[in-house]
Amino acid sequence: MEKLREKSEYEGNPVGLSKTTATAMANELDRHLSSFITLYNQYHKHHWMVEGPQFRDLHLFFEEHYTQIHEQYDAIAERLTVMGYCPTCHPAKQLELSYIAHEEEGVFRIREMLKKDMEDEKTIAVELRKSIKKAFEQEDFATKSLLEGILLKTEDRCHHIEHFLGEDGLSIGLIAKPDDIMEEDGEPAKGQNGKAKTTKKANA
Repeated sequence: MEKLREKSEYEGNPVGLSKTTATAMANELDRHLSSFITLYNQYHKHHWMVEGPQFRDLHLFFEEHYTQIHEQYDAIAERLTVMGYCPTCHPAKQLELSYIAHEEEGVFRIREMLKKDMEDEKTIAVELRKSIKKAFEQEDFATKSLLEGILLKTEDRCHHIEHFLGEDGLSIGLIAKPDDIMEEDGEPAKGQNGKAKTTKKANA
């Protein structure tokens, strides 16, 4: 196919942003786009692989998250086109640009999957704040506003995962590692203060 223009070629924009500002913020947005797509795919994997007594809740929880992330990275890509740049679309290039790494192949414990998601959401939140500051400095207030809205929802997702990982729950024994609950000799595992944990081993 014949290209109309190269990926990195600046087309200009109709909203009065200078080329310097558009280029600087486009580079920021492209990194976020690739990272959000990486997290979107990871949440999809977790949506497919989750099992156990809390299957339905977590299945829908992961679906809610990847649906929201899809909307967010779509908005980021649209903003890139407003600025006069083509979003990075090739999976190999997205992998290079992403500042989070997709979980490796294989099946993991639900708790470990949730921890990975929470860490990645936290990383995204940190990077979004940097871009928001840069957008303000570049006087790109529309991008600043867009990223602030995305940041708020990112922090909200991270907080919700934290609740799932809370230790005070009826099903902690079903999603925690066995060693977290019982010692090898069948005695309750001891906490950091040396006292026995109160969580009991689930009946077989």
